[in-house]
Amino acid sequence: MPTAGNARSSLLVQLSPSRNAKLSFTVQLVLTLFWLAWAIMLLLSDNPTNDQNYLYYIFFGLAVIFLGYVILQNTSVFGIQSYIEVTPEYIVQKNGVFRTKLITAIPDIEAVHVSPMALRITQRDGNKVYLDLKQIRKKRDIEKVKSRIRELSRLHNFEVTEANLA
Repeated sequence: MPTAGNARSSLLVQLSPSRNAKLSFTVQLVLTLFWLAWAIMLLLSDNPTNDQNYLYYIFFGLAVIFLGYVILQNTSVFGIQSYIEVTPEYIVQKNGVFRTKLITAIPDIEAVHVSPMALRITQRDGNKVYLDLKQIRKKRDIEKVKSRIRELSRLHNFEVTEANLA
């Protein structure tokens, strides 16, 4: 009997994609705002002999599109775009708007290795799935995900091993 519609049976934890980005959100935002300011300066400059004015509009349009992309990927202005969801039927990891969901069915899990900042899931068909917990914003949420996995292991009879923290 599926319980995915039951809000209490689902755990949704927001991720912070900027924590694993090569450039932090602040740097991306500053560079994009600089790009946008430069494009506006080019559009407002008086140069009537320039035949390439349409390129300035393209440059400005690309700056606006990239600003939207940076905000979409790194904030929850448009809703949660990056998350880990744990339900009684599946585990989903979504790393952003333009990335595919990584879905692991709970009955297909053979074992889960829990380390301080990751979950390594081994499926019954031999596939391995790695869930990076470094992107989770709060330590309390990391513990919620780990405890939910332990609960599900008792219900669905899969092995859970933990890394020694000694």
